[in-house]
Amino acid sequence: MHLTVHTSAACLDAVANFLIELGSSGVVLKRRAVEAYFPNHCDTEALKRAVRGFVLDVVKLQRRSSKPRLVWRIARPENWQNAWKRFIRPSRVGKQFWVTPPWLTPPKFRSRQVITIEPGMAFGTGTHATTRGCLEFIEQVAALLRESEFTALDVGTGSGILAIALAKLGAKQVWAIDNDPVALTVARENLQINHVEGHVHLSATKLNRCKNKFALVVGNLTAETIIELAGALEQRVAAGGYLILSGILHEKAGAVLRCFSPRFGVVKRKRLREWVTLLLRRR
Repeated sequence: MHLTVHTSAACLDAVANFLIELGSSGVVLKRRAVEAYFPNHCDTEALKRAVRGFVLDVVKLQRRSSKPRLVWRIARPENWQNAWKRFIRPSRVGKQFWVTPPWLTPPKFRSRQVITIEPGMAFGTGTHATTRGCLEFIEQVAALLRESEFTALDVGTGSGILAIALAKLGAKQVWAIDNDPVALTVARENLQINHVEGHVHLSATKLNRCKNKFALVVGNLTAETIIELAGALEQRVAAGGYLILSGILHEKAGAVLRCFSPRFGVVKRKRLREWVTLLLRRR
């Protein structure tokens, strides 16, 4: 079965995660839609009821007026397991990276490094606007810190893509934390694929249990989570250090910034479609 859920950008991540939890073999995020594949032998009616109920609840919680649209169709049995892969292509991100799935070979450019990510049950393949915004700001901060042996913290690492980028851009040590055991498993595999496992300390440690301070802290989360963790995030940034925040819908960026003012100044602000990524520096 092939499902396309047309809904607002604010609802896409929650819907994608729910479809994976229901057993989807592959999920593809688009600008205002999520595509997912399910085995044809699954309980179709129960699946449809579960998806529709969840999507309607998410739309209601996000206070969106537009009605979501769900489109189901039968995928040919011989194709459903791998059909989603045709949507994944090597992606050029920022000035220094190609992000690619393991079954494809990226174009060869000496000026670009390759990050190989297995699209699966953890967020972060390089295609989402929030991940791209973080990667571009990580490049810029790494260039500023190039003369020092800097350390970095990746909060909510997901697939590990940002931790991998930090390691490839010269961070002496990267701490990557996540409270989702599935994400930690996926991140560990991706660290090994990219040969950076020796530079990244991966754990389920909670942010408020971290004791070190870092020259760069990255959190690709949600506006609500960032606001909740604002105090803990602030404490992890060294004096004069940088904080990159993303997963923020445009209309919620002001509320996020107020949590860090006046202790942090805004270095840059990038908007990609509905999403905002912030680069802050501790005063």
